[in-house]
Amino acid sequence: MVSVTPALSSDYTLTPLNDVHYSSCLCANGRKTFSWTMAPSVLGVLNVSVSAEAVHSHTACDHEIVNVPERGRVDTVTRSLLVTAEGTEKTDTYNWLLCPTGEALTEEVELQLPQNVVDGSDRISLTVLGDILGRALNNLDGLLQMPYGCGEQNMALLSPNIYILEYLRNTGQLTPAILDKATKFLTSGYQRQLNYKNADGAYSTFGQGLGNTWLTAFVLRSFGKARSFIYIDPAKMEQSKTWLESQQGKHGCFRILGKLFNNRMKGGVTDEVTLTAYVTASMLELDMSVSDPVVDRSLSCLKNSTSDLSNTYTTALLAYTFALAGDMETRAQLLQHLNTISLQEGGLLHWSQSSSETSPSLEVETSAYVLLASLSASPLSTSDLGYASRIVRWLVRQQNAYGGFSSTQDTVVALQALALYSTRVFSRGGASTVTVQSPSGHQYLFYVNQNNKLLYQERALQDTEGKYSIEVKGSACASVQVALHYNIPTPTKSTTLSIQVTPEVDCNSKSLRPRVTLKLQCQYHGKELTTNMIIVDLKMLSGFSPDPDSLGRLRGSSQVDRVDTKDDHVLTYLTELTSLFPFTITLDIIQELPVQNLKPAVVKIYDYYRPYSPTPCRTFGSSQAS
Repeated sequence: MVSVTPALSSDYTLTPLNDVHYSSCLCANGRKTFSWTMAPSVLGVLNVSVSAEAVHSHTACDHEIVNVPERGRVDTVTRSLLVTAEGTEKTDTYNWLLCPTGEALTEEVELQLPQNVVDGSDRISLTVLGDILGRALNNLDGLLQMPYGCGEQNMALLSPNIYILEYLRNTGQLTPAILDKATKFLTSGYQRQLNYKNADGAYSTFGQGLGNTWLTAFVLRSFGKARSFIYIDPAKMEQSKTWLESQQGKHGCFRILGKLFNNRMKGGVTDEVTLTAYVTASMLELDMSVSDPVVDRSLSCLKNSTSDLSNTYTTALLAYTFALAGDMETRAQLLQHLNTISLQEGGLLHWSQSSSETSPSLEVETSAYVLLASLSASPLSTSDLGYASRIVRWLVRQQNAYGGFSSTQDTVVALQALALYSTRVFSRGGASTVTVQSPSGHQYLFYVNQNNKLLYQERALQDTEGKYSIEVKGSACASVQVALHYNIPTPTKSTTLSIQVTPEVDCNSKSLRPRVTLKLQCQYHGKELTTNMIIVDLKMLSGFSPDPDSLGRLRGSSQVDRVDTKDDHVLTYLTELTSLFPFTITLDIIQELPVQNLKPAVVKIYDYYRPYSPTPCRTFGSSQAS
């Protein structure tokens, strides 16, 4: 006789069903299913526990006396259930790098939730670290809350580990525990990246088709630095290097194979110059000599292109490339021009591609290249460091809640630049006290010193609205972040991208599991001829899962590069969208579990390299439709 009992919890209630008995005879190799109606009362991951116990009974089971074993008479199973608020999650982050030198430094921030915030979804946290790379170190496995299905995105998981490890090693802060954790990420990332390698040594975006010059250079420069931490097959490196060199034209510039990842990199100079600067910088980071014929010819190509400085991104990349090559005269000329077009506000410094249109990821990457070029002088003067610190403080303000930035390339280059800056200014002395005052008057104290620089000090706060004040006293830098998370009703206003969702339900179907067919029409309305890579993120209705056969058909669709399923999301990668033709995705979803008061699910479409531009979402599903 088996009695089944759920554990009590304040996070949810389990209500017995009217026609279900929760004790039953169970014979050897038999099975029995028990059900409850579950109602969660909080958001987040809930642990649900249920115990089954063999108990004494005078009831005969299958004409036999009930047996109670001495061992194994009780079993408890715990499963986790993720409960999320309806609507779309938003995160507002506020970052400061405060380095007092005698006098206390203060900052204030006024928080205000939107009027349409989903009730109960708001939460706020405060983190304090003594190192600007500490937040990224704490989130090495997820600097971006974005999918990682293509070859370049995988490198964005791998590369930050390298720069952080180099910084910690160069400053004597690398512990065995950190080394072990980071090298595991490096090794798994290296093995994954080999899936995107072609037989000729080139790397392609999805591991098929023509090699991509830009991606192959990105992989080479990262693998070259990773060699000092993990084993990298030298034969594979040499094969990729040979392939890359074979793409050099007779004038020294490199041929474009594959797409530039972010089409906002295009501008006044040819894409070929931008690509050549990137490839040349990669080769110089691989410790290839400027006298190497391949490098010498590519530098000659770039030298002939410095008369046209209309593209800010390319100019910043050229400044860094010539700095690596040791051509300080050209570097100085480029930096002088960049300084005249810099954007200065409140002691902070950054660069934008144009005044009429901004791209957060490209602004971060451009500014990071200027920082790398600025830090390449030897020795660095006090004014050099002061100039660099203004860029650093702007970059820190752009960080997300996990230590990354908007997208992949900007995260990689920005962390490389921040690591170099941190190495240049590293000090073994100093300590500071951080005092945070909440709107309701509560004070929170944090201490930062050389023994806990990398310690991730986090505190959940109560007040999600009102004015917070931060004060740092002492002689050590403190990196402070306030992260406000909340949900809002799903926005549906279309900008340059739109998506229309049409659900079709056969209510007369005799199938035991109801099926919904979703037709998603994706369209681009912008000024460019085509978009960058597009992600369509489809969240499942609660209790539903994608039909495996339908997923297979979707993977075979034109323009679909890859389809991933992660948690309760289906992620579809589209090569691009054109301004002339819409593209339709069809997917079947099947109900696995009945859910009462079903909330709408969200479909979101966005340009992977402009994820924080306004992007439309659509909701689908209701208790009636399902």
